[in-house]
Amino acid sequence: MDSLRNLGDIGLFIHAMIDAIIFPIPALFSQLSLSALSPDRAIWLATIGFAGCLIGTPIGYGIGKVSGSLVLNKIMKKKWYDSATALFTKHGEAAILVGAFTPIPFKIFTILSGCMNYPLWKLLSYAAIGRGVKFYTVGVLFYVYGRAAENMVDSVLTIILLSVGILIGGVWFTVRMIKNRKKKRSETSVVQPPKDSIDVTAGEE
Repeated sequence: MDSLRNLGDIGLFIHAMIDAIIFPIPALFSQLSLSALSPDRAIWLATIGFAGCLIGTPIGYGIGKVSGSLVLNKIMKKKWYDSATALFTKHGEAAILVGAFTPIPFKIFTILSGCMNYPLWKLLSYAAIGRGVKFYTVGVLFYVYGRAAENMVDSVLTIILLSVGILIGGVWFTVRMIKNRKKKRSETSVVQPPKDSIDVTAGEE
């Protein structure tokens, strides 16, 4: 951690990248330290962390493709692995978005996505939303409030992430419900013949 922190911007980029792959300590800690030292650069630091995360995400995905669940079982706590698997099983693609707003390390979802052959472009989309909100929330707080933001990050970040998570979850649920209704209607129209249809064979008898 100290060696990464001493590298400044490059260290934050590397930390954010490996955080999405295998590193156990979240990049948020590096971002907080650097933002506290230079609040006027907080937005730029958020951008660096965000970019590193997006570059690391497909690498974690590739590890999942190649190594399967072997890596997860070795490097991650069993409770985190079980929680992530349960989210995937229950919520499908929404699990990645949910995972971006939970304490479960996001690297579990990047690797697990590769294990389950989940579309990479969807993984990147959800990672961009979830990680973007986290990095830029911290960046804006430090840019506006300076070092005083250190005492605000936990409470404000929790509220914002929860609000955004609920909003996005509501949108996803609505879209999913509309799709299911359309699917049921199309299936019903195929199975049931129109009411005004005429049995032409009856007249031939």
